[in-house]
Amino acid sequence: MNNFSFYSPTKFVFGTDSESRCGYLVKEFGGTKVLIVYGGGSVVRSGLMDKIKLSLAAAGVHFSELGGIVPNPKDDKVYEGIDLCRKEGVDFLLALGGGSAIDTAKAIAAGVPYGSDFWDFYSGKAIIQKALPVATVLTIAAAGSEGSGDTVITRTDGNLKRGAGSDLLRPVFSILNPQLTATLPAYQTACGAADIMAHVFERYFTNTKDVEITDRLCEAVLLTMINEVPKVMKNPDDYQARANIMWAGMVAHNNSVGVGRSHDWNSHGIEHELSAMYDCAHGAGLAVIMPAWMAYVMKHDVMRFAQAAVRVWGCEMDFGNPERTAMEGITRFKNFLHSIGLPVSFGELGAKEEDIPLMVQSFGIGEGKTGGFVALGKDDIDAIYRLAL
Repeated sequence: MNNFSFYSPTKFVFGTDSESRCGYLVKEFGGTKVLIVYGGGSVVRSGLMDKIKLSLAAAGVHFSELGGIVPNPKDDKVYEGIDLCRKEGVDFLLALGGGSAIDTAKAIAAGVPYGSDFWDFYSGKAIIQKALPVATVLTIAAAGSEGSGDTVITRTDGNLKRGAGSDLLRPVFSILNPQLTATLPAYQTACGAADIMAHVFERYFTNTKDVEITDRLCEAVLLTMINEVPKVMKNPDDYQARANIMWAGMVAHNNSVGVGRSHDWNSHGIEHELSAMYDCAHGAGLAVIMPAWMAYVMKHDVMRFAQAAVRVWGCEMDFGNPERTAMEGITRFKNFLHSIGLPVSFGELGAKEEDIPLMVQSFGIGEGKTGGFVALGKDDIDAIYRLAL
């Protein structure tokens, strides 16, 4: 296990009707003028927005609104939010929704006190050194942004989807009411599940030795998803299954399962080009890319893939041919994703073979390589896209 520092300051308020405490919590963390960041009309139609406004008003907290955040959130709303915060004297960001709303709120929070273009943080030109506090009311278990310091934004000029991160962007509090996820379409629930599992696998496939504790934590989250997701696909109102999935999503990405070990993140980077080009759901893109990436890099550490096959997917270990066991595990993962209604190929996603060169070029590594498990160059990325055809 490697040396590490782990800082996770978020206060989680979990359970039914927990959103009614929002105003009190904002006040507890020093907010006086809030910008509510949200997506489409679902938080309005469900009554959640009215409930949050009443809670803020009861606590004497003033608020403004920024709606219209789309999946694969764009930079235009970030610029709009930064301008609005400065104009209104906002000192606190409150995101209602899923990863898109939360990531946008984080980008705004970092951009308001920054004297130049917030995109500097996403292009690697600057490091976040100051940010307004962010809080969340989660409505979809997926991105894990409610517990992490990470954020991903797409720049419309050039269609570049890039990430940034800082502990300063970890939410000060996150409200998690599993009931708020019950009205999600089955496809969105499935996409969220793929994202959660991908967050774990990006950490699980590591070159760091002797990480049994975090191996077992990763496996526990994955087994929870395998067990609970089919339940909510059959019965969307299964509160206990929703609760387990919601907490799994947070644990998967606040890095408690990833401390002391190297990570990879190539699958996410490769997928970002898919969702930037086709505006597909991130989880759907990951369902296509992750099994292809696994098959491509498996021989780098066959025994780690075989371990996952045995411990997570219930395969029988073939000590004479561990590669067979490893491939069986990858196949079972792919079949699981398909069984919950996700695409597992370019054709099912609607992606096109002729766009592969453009996505490879847009990946932005030049002639270099990237990745923490297996370093990949452009030819490797091209090959993984073609495996996913």
